[in-house]
Amino acid sequence: MRMIQDKWRPGHRYRDRMGAYALIVGPDGMLLLVDEDGELQIPGGGIDPGESPVQALHREVIEETGWRIADPRRIGGYQRFDYLDSVGYWCRVVKLVFAARAVRRLGQPTEGWHQPLWMSPGDAARKLDVSGDRAMVRDAIAAGLI
Repeated sequence: MRMIQDKWRPGHRYRDRMGAYALIVGPDGMLLLVDEDGELQIPGGGIDPGESPVQALHREVIEETGWRIADPRRIGGYQRFDYLDSVGYWCRVVKLVFAARAVRRLGQPTEGWHQPLWMSPGDAARKLDVSGDRAMVRDAIAAGLI
């Protein structure tokens, strides 16, 4: 699996954190989010115990954007090593990345600190705050997936 950003650092005990994330397309471009720190990200997050990656993906997209998605298909993934404030420990974050299409807005994000944002894929490939997310968008554009 590709490793992008934040390489392993000696002296830390890392726990695995699996997550499902999506490159979501719709009539207005790509559906992204601005998080509580003002960072531009692709929607997604951790896979809870008992969830499949696709179940987690649907849940996370609704929580973070308020949108329902359809036709998710895994297109790649990458790992990075980082400290996650949200869980309180050092993690080997494994991001499973899917392509999907936006179907319908259900309402506001249930996690109110996230704000959905539409942007062209080309702009997203330049402006996303996580380098691995930018690389996944560039790869998906080159492969004609988005």
